[in-house]
Amino acid sequence: MPQFNGFLSLLDSASFMTIWYWVVLIGLWSVLGRSTLGVPGDVIARARRDPTGEAGLILLDWLSLCLPRWQLGPREGAVVLGLSLFAVTSLGILGFGYGLEMAQAAVLLIVPLCVLFAMRVRLARKLWPLVEAARRGDATPADTVTAALRRIVLHRRLFTVLSILSVTITAMWGTLWGLMHPNGL
Repeated sequence: MPQFNGFLSLLDSASFMTIWYWVVLIGLWSVLGRSTLGVPGDVIARARRDPTGEAGLILLDWLSLCLPRWQLGPREGAVVLGLSLFAVTSLGILGFGYGLEMAQAAVLLIVPLCVLFAMRVRLARKLWPLVEAARRGDATPADTVTAALRRIVLHRRLFTVLSILSVTITAMWGTLWGLMHPNGL
């Protein structure tokens, strides 16, 4: 079984002691924070300043373009959930059960991303009826923008908390790992 041993040795390579892991961690959360569901942050900021004007309509336009990408049916949701749980569980067992550093580092990157994905799908499900009501004319654009912004702002605050927790927990675990394995072994 040389292929399996090669895979395990790849997973056991140093992660917490390299600068590249930390650059990826910080860069990942920085890039993910630039938009919400594909809507750029500056569009959201302009709509918050002027929800009843043109900026609000631009936000509604962005939402009507981006939200369909986040719609998951029951089958797609079950497949995504099953595959992601399998991957995270496998990496968790390899990392925390067998002490493989790269698998631990991957789990500390992937688990918060899974939580973020679930948060974004949930936000899309809450925003879609609002956009559809505005499209049908059942709600005014100003009311729709105000309700959408309320949900988006809450989502962005939760995202900030999640990113801070993710980086903090990863930094604490990486520090603990470095103290327990001073020579990287």
